[in-house]
Amino acid sequence: MGNGYTVIEAGTGGTVVELDVLCRAAGLGPQWAEVAVRAGLIAGTPDEGFDARALQRLRRLAWLHAHFDADPELAALVVQLEDEIERLRARLRRLGAGC
Repeated sequence: MGNGYTVIEAGTGGTVVELDVLCRAAGLGPQWAEVAVRAGLIAGTPDEGFDARALQRLRRLAWLHAHFDADPELAALVVQLEDEIERLRARLRRLGAGC
């Protein structure tokens, strides 16, 4: 690749990237990724790499930081709450309730 990013092909067919690539792509420092991993928001390790879902979530954290000056822990909490709301809405839809 000519872009300076290190991309690793995952055995399951997905593509993973190294931690520094993930953070650069999201526009955040490594401490944000560490908080997201501890909070269970993203899966992966520096050894295994991170997938597109991790990038999507880190970009959401970056947006919260940029627009609301949220620190990593607060942004992680907001993302967790948003996920829970979406999970509950999906459950309501499956049960036939409109929302």
